[in-house]
Amino acid sequence: MAIVTTREARARRHRRVRSKVQGTAERPRLAVFRSNRGIEAQLIDDAEGKTLAAASWLHLKSFKGNKIEQAAEVGKLLAKNAKGAGVERVVFDRGGYLYHGRVKALADGAREGGLEF
Repeated sequence: MAIVTTREARARRHRRVRSKVQGTAERPRLAVFRSNRGIEAQLIDDAEGKTLAAASWLHLKSFKGNKIEQAAEVGKLLAKNAKGAGVERVVFDRGGYLYHGRVKALADGAREGGLEF
């Protein structure tokens, strides 16, 4: 019996999510990437293949707090950048990660910042 690694399981979940979620110019895909050190998110128009807005934990200036608070701040920053790009509504793509912890905090921060999904 083959053993599925954590990365393989995430990739499998990600492929399954991406088969159902697609971004357009009116409603781009909010894609999340989570690493051990931080979290990143971007708004992608899949029809054109372009990134409309992005935010990363590296863009936060002098942030103090834990990683869940960091994710919420990245979500707010992404919402601010999205407003600048003229985006109000998005489709959430959790990237194969469970909707819990930092991924949920980023989504809640983006909603708090004014994005609708």
